Parts: sequence; C-alpha cells; structure tokens
Amino acid sequence: MSRAFLVVMDSVGIGGAPDAADFFNGARPDTGSNTLAHIAQACAEGRAEEGRSGALQLPNLAALGLGAAVELASGTSAPGLQATPTGLWGAASEVSPGKDTPTGHWELAGVPVPWDWHYFPDTTPAFPAELVAEVCRLAGTDGILGNCHASGTEVIARLGAEHLRTGWPICYTSADSVFQIAAHEGSFGNDRLQTLAKDLSPMLHVMKVGRVITRPFVGEEGTFTRTANRRDYAMALPSPSLCDWVQAAGGTVHGVGKIGDIFSMQGIDDVVKGSDAALMDQLDRLVGEAEEGALTFANFVEFDSLYGHRRDISGYARALEWFDGRIGAVINRLRPGDMLLLTADHGNDPSWFGSDHTRERVPVLIAGLGAGPLGLCQFTDVAATVARHLGVAAQGPGRSLI
Repeated sequence: MSRAFLVVMDSVGIGGAPDAADFFNGARPDTGSNTLAHIAQACAEGRAEEGRSGALQLPNLAALGLGAAVELASGTSAPGLQATPTGLWGAASEVSPGKDTPTGHWELAGVPVPWDWHYFPDTTPAFPAELVAEVCRLAGTDGILGNCHASGTEVIARLGAEHLRTGWPICYTSADSVFQIAAHEGSFGNDRLQTLAKDLSPMLHVMKVGRVITRPFVGEEGTFTRTANRRDYAMALPSPSLCDWVQAAGGTVHGVGKIGDIFSMQGIDDVVKGSDAALMDQLDRLVGEAEEGALTFANFVEFDSLYGHRRDISGYARALEWFDGRIGAVINRLRPGDMLLLTADHGNDPSWFGSDHTRERVPVLIAGLGAGPLGLCQFTDVAATVARHLGVAAQGPGRSLI
C-alpha cells in the first residue's frame, strides 16, 4: 500500500498556456502572463522588497524541478530557481473553458468541465431582477445592497454600516463565476447567512454559476473584519472524481483547506480549514497520521486570495518563500512509498493587468518517486498519476505520468 499527498498551490502558474489569447483581464488577453517567472524577475530586479529582499529563494521547490518546469512551460527563465532537479517535474495545461478554482481543481481530479460557466456583467446592477427577488424572498428583506462587481473587503467597508442599519444582505460578484453574500454575524447571524446561501444555490447552479460564497464579518464601522466562517456552495461535479475513485477502492480521502467546499464534500471523508499556516500544520500532521492507501488533498489559497488578486508582488514572494520552507520539512517526513505531488489550479500573475486570474500552465512536481522530466501534460494526468500510485482504477481521460 502507498499514500498520496496532492497539494495545490492556488494560482502558482508558470506561463505558456497555449490558449492564453482566448482569456482576458478586462480587454487585455492573458498572452505572456507568467505568475512565477514575473515574481522571480521582480525579486531579482529589487522590485519586491516589502517584508523581504533580494532574489526569490525557493530552494526546496527549485530542487524538485520548479525552475525547469517554468522553462518547459513558457521558455522563460525564473531567476534564482535554477537547480538540478531531484524530483519528477513537468508542466500541465488545462482544457476546460475556465480559469477559476473549481474548474482547475475538478480537472486536476480527472473531471474536465463540459460547460461554459455563467459570469455576471460588470455593470451596476449586475444581477437579474428575478435573482434579486429570490434573495429578498429567502432573506425576508425588502432589498439587497451591492448588486455589483466588488472586492470583498472594500464592499464590506463601504456598505457594512448600511447593512447594519437596513438588515439587507450585501451581494456582489467578481470576474469568477460566483455570487457572494456578505452579512454581519451579530446582526444578521451566521446560521441565517448560511441557510440563505444554501437555499439560493440551486437557482444559481441552474444558471451555471459555479459557487455561492458566504462572507460573514464582524465589527463596527471602520473595523469590519471577515471571519473564518466562509462557506462555498459549489455545483455538483458532472462525473466521479479522483476522490470518488479512492473511496470506491476503500481508501480514505482527507481534505485540507477549501477542498471540501470545491467538491461539495463529494468523495471527501473529512476536512480541516484555517489559514495557510494552520493548514500546513494539518498537512504535516497527516504526513504522520494518514492511513495506508489514503489520499490527502490540500489547497493553499492565500497566494491567490491575499496577493494575486491584489497584485502584490512582494506579498506573493513572501508567501512562496514561507511555503517553500514549510513544504521542505513536510517532504523530509515522507515515508518510503509516499508520493507528494505539488501543482496549481490556474495563474494569478501579480504583475499583470486587472485583478483576475491568468490562463497559464501549472507545475507538476513529484517528491518521493525519483527524478526526471515528465514533459508537457494535461491537468487530468494528475488524477491518473495519483490513482496509479495508489493502485486505484482511474475513470477519467488522463494518463499516468509514472
């Protein structure tokens, strides 16, 4: 028996997506975006000096083959990441028509998305009248606030006081296929917010909106703060994923981070949430405790949520360097026969135009199974590779890389 640890570094793209010209930030195509290479270049040029300094230092990821994967994917060198790979390394492309978190994770788990997601227009109002009416009916309110594209922290700061006064939920969206609802845990109530989102989600899923996301917050005007009680109500997958394959074979699937929400707990035995620092502690714990035959599926989201969308190159670089140090310790604790596969779900180049994700290839780095190039591959090959390692029958379109 073997164990597998599938770790998604949310948004850590490496450029070179062959269809990048078909995806946009505003009116600009994603052609030429490269999250990792552009961060490394900024660090080498002294343009990422907030809270850190100098060249990007990722010795553990570089040793696995991250720098080599960047060059394979995009033909671009990432300064400071040159190393002779001691792991298996490659670069994967996505075929699904989206560059969002659920699409990327589903395809990594062997399930390409067979439809086009619905995106709300960047207008005010952004939502159709019948959707607003249904929110009001379910919430028991006379209206909603927001009804626009917005940053979650900004819209809460701007409309939080009016929300406290009126009791109306704050509803907004983004460049992703999402409908987000923010409400105060004290005045509106977290249970009421979660019920509202859960009851509303079937209508949005019929529209092919991928997720209804709750954004509970606390505090007073000027000090509003989002809490850790966020929930994502995602569409059901169109077919069984890697998680289901492992369960069907008698294995256990442990979720770390957003995995439970992304897969609506389908095929997931248990899940832990928290900050990336807390999640790394949980990943480290599972390396010590996970059963033989188990899949641990982890997502580290803060690269994306805190730094990519906010176009914060220094912050992204700090997060990468922190992650590299912690993942090196995790790798050192792997048992013989374990596989740790590191990848990403899309790009989010903090040097790019706009604030949306970027369409990029992603790294595929494997620790525990020797060294060598894997070449260019597909997202679905990740699922087939993990299944092969665990001795599980793969049901998706991918091919094993090992």
